[in-house]
Amino acid sequence: MTRRAGAGWAALAAWTCVLGGLAGCTGDGRSPVEIQLPGKPRSPEEAIRITPEDNAKGVSADGPLTVRVPEGRLERVVVTKVEDAQEERVPGSIAPDGLSWSPDPRAGKLALAAKYTVDAVARDGHDRRQARHTTFTTYVPGERFIGYFKPENRSTVGVGMIVSFNFSRPIENRAEVERAITVTADPAVEVVGHWFGRDRLDFRPQHYWKPGTEVSVRMRLRDVQGAPGAYGVQDKTVTFTVGRSQVSTVDAAAHTMVVRREGQVPSTVPITAGSPENTTYNGKMVVTEMYDVTRMNGQTVGFGGEYDIPDVPHALRLTTSGTFLHGNYWASPDTFGATNVSHGCIGLRDDKGGGSDTPAGWFFDRTLIGDVVEVVNSTDKTVAPNNGLGGWNMSWADWVAGSAIA
Repeated sequence: MTRRAGAGWAALAAWTCVLGGLAGCTGDGRSPVEIQLPGKPRSPEEAIRITPEDNAKGVSADGPLTVRVPEGRLERVVVTKVEDAQEERVPGSIAPDGLSWSPDPRAGKLALAAKYTVDAVARDGHDRRQARHTTFTTYVPGERFIGYFKPENRSTVGVGMIVSFNFSRPIENRAEVERAITVTADPAVEVVGHWFGRDRLDFRPQHYWKPGTEVSVRMRLRDVQGAPGAYGVQDKTVTFTVGRSQVSTVDAAAHTMVVRREGQVPSTVPITAGSPENTTYNGKMVVTEMYDVTRMNGQTVGFGGEYDIPDVPHALRLTTSGTFLHGNYWASPDTFGATNVSHGCIGLRDDKGGGSDTPAGWFFDRTLIGDVVEVVNSTDKTVAPNNGLGGWNMSWADWVAGSAIA
């Protein structure tokens, strides 16, 4: 868990806080991971080399897009373009020798004013698994602005999903931009916008969405002046569906997570939360990303060299600053349900590689983007409303007060 990185989606690469089982050493001073892996492994950046660089902005449409490994083989590469709230897979292939991935030449140039994500998994010369997740955005033509939108078009989400726009440049005429975006629901419910600074606008109802609700987001931003000389380009409608209700409550003091689905309790899961030195946020958090395997490096979120795990299984992002709920295969099984040892994340027992019948695998397979995880009885403060989709921690009156037109 980072020590309070700021809000916004720009911190997508700041992944977090692997549990404290890593911090403990064996009798010879080596961590469990060091014992398991022969030789000195490359860092994920060295092991999987991605162009453009992570978080690159203003990338040219002619810019190269490549994924390479110096040894071993690429196992999986998924490149996704997000443009005008539409998610589209970029076609490409891994070379026969397994050392590189390149896009299909027929796909053409990169799209302007689009965000791209690259997810790559590889095995090195010692058959060690590594994973990298990077993002970059392409050049936005002058005098224009784009609103990058979540959730994706035609997706099915949990009841806690908040509609969130991140704009490509600061918005000065916030009322005009907010009026140009209409969020409606069937069955009908009042939905109000709230500004976090000048580049982020979120929408939500007073209470969680009712399961089965169909939500429509109408963007009429084309030619709307967001700032002097800067006009919008989007004019379209996207939709998403609210699925079943699942709200899970993590009790940091009792070391348990109670899963509630449609008012029933299918399971109570033993967990480990943040240690006394690295406590977990209290409050309502929303799942915004899901990874079957990902890397977590403490240096990216403000820690030193306490941990760097290349293959954390069943990872669910809860905050932009780096709080995850994830599987843990390195801590002793008797840790879960008994003590808090993490750097701020919530850990569930898992197997190396991700077990399907473990608590972490069970929960991952039953989770949607937009599901709510609420932490109680931690000694930390309540998560900020702009850290991830934390807006449910704000009163309705304060939420409405953040609208430019209410």
